[in-house]
Amino acid sequence: MRPLRPIPCGLFGPSLPGDCNAESIAPPPLKIGLKTGAGRGSLPAMTQATSDLVLGIDEAGRGPILGPLVMACVGLRPRQAASLTRAGVMDSKRFGAGEDAHEARRQLAERIRAVAAHAVVAVIDVDEIDRRTVRGELNRLEQERARALLEAAPAARRIVCDGARMFQPLTADWPMLEARDRGEEHHVAVAAASILAKVRRDELFLKIAARYAAEFGPLGGWGYMNAPTRQFLRAYIEQRRDLPPEGRRSWPWDFASDLLGPGFDPLAGFHELLAGRTVARPQLALAL
Repeated sequence: MRPLRPIPCGLFGPSLPGDCNAESIAPPPLKIGLKTGAGRGSLPAMTQATSDLVLGIDEAGRGPILGPLVMACVGLRPRQAASLTRAGVMDSKRFGAGEDAHEARRQLAERIRAVAAHAVVAVIDVDEIDRRTVRGELNRLEQERARALLEAAPAARRIVCDGARMFQPLTADWPMLEARDRGEEHHVAVAAASILAKVRRDELFLKIAARYAAEFGPLGGWGYMNAPTRQFLRAYIEQRRDLPPEGRRSWPWDFASDLLGPGFDPLAGFHELLAGRTVARPQLALAL
């Protein structure tokens, strides 16, 4: 298996939490030759070496109240796509939840990294999620990260992004891009991207869980708003009278209003978010 190597900071635009957490197994990025748009100038035509490449983009961790959001881009050629289909690569959600599902995805992630022509995983940390959510820009954040992933990818014959409304605006610059709901049904590259994103997101959650195991016991629920997550968050709030740094303060916290008090404002002291400045919280996307 080829090892992942970091992408230099700043490749994804301004220095934001998560920008320096992108990882790639691909060769140095190539300019995409089919991007269009007024004022962008003409770029070289797509080469024969990349003309059969299909890129897939998907994310994991948009909904949880704990932990980062992860996006991934995978590029496959026909034989690679056929190999991963035979190996059982499919949408990460179809594996279910729990440790067994995580292990099954992890094993497939190793296979994907070994055979893919291009694979990049980008972590968006909690600070950035909050900063954009309070502005109503969570969808735009994902579009921007998808754009950055595409700009760092080799030229492709076809691009499939999971999310029809989310990624439709990108077709103005990439005419070969298909923004589709259930994108994994349209090409295995999207399913592969969903697995890489989900595996990395779950690995990071396990790091968060390990931080609190000694004090609060095992942390289940994978950070989604379910009974195990609520139980941990209520115990944390009762003990420390604040929200954990891994918590998304822009998410609803009414389930703990009896502990936090009627006047509690999750964003109190975090109005720098609205000014575009990063809040001084610990970096949460830990190295693996």
